[in-house]
Amino acid sequence: MNNIGQAEAAINYTFKDKNLLRRALTVASASDDNNQLLEFFGDAVLEFIVSERIFTEADSEGELTERRKALVSDAALTPVSERLGLDRLIIRGKTDLNNKKAVPSVYEAVTAAIYLDGGMQAAKSFVFSTLDFSAEAAINYKGRLQELLQGAGESVPEYIHTDIGNARKHRFEVKITVRGKTFSGEADSVRPAEQLAAKDALEYLEVKGLK
Repeated sequence: MNNIGQAEAAINYTFKDKNLLRRALTVASASDDNNQLLEFFGDAVLEFIVSERIFTEADSEGELTERRKALVSDAALTPVSERLGLDRLIIRGKTDLNNKKAVPSVYEAVTAAIYLDGGMQAAKSFVFSTLDFSAEAAINYKGRLQELLQGAGESVPEYIHTDIGNARKHRFEVKITVRGKTFSGEADSVRPAEQLAAKDALEYLEVKGLK
């Protein structure tokens, strides 16, 4: 199965115009017919869909803005693209193998391509089925911890990853040290475990009145 067929299976959407999907998967290093404009448009489409979805779930504009940012940031979209396998389907130039920005960008580009091919309802179905809108998932604890520490003139902690699973199933433990105390989190993949470790640290600092 080629990139197009694999991508359609991954996103659970069949394109009428396959060239739209190919363009969404193609970065500038591979072709002039690339996903840069789709990424730009997809960012706007995605923000609208997410904004509409969370509109009634917060009491203030600031809270809504923070929640939307947590859902559509590069840090949030990168694991979504990876979970769908889109990161492996990006059409890159031969020397462009470490462009990390391409991973979240391809999700935005695919969102735009689906919108252009099938309309808003198709785009909403894709976003709603792939993003986690739970309040807990939307909170970027790692980002909050980083802002807190940098605001206090402190360095960002190193996240130490250990695979504590087995040959059949990975399970990751992540540890960080903040102000002399070690905090940890466990999950089936690295990024959620990092978030849990950061959450552990933030909750401790809040209880101790150190935030």
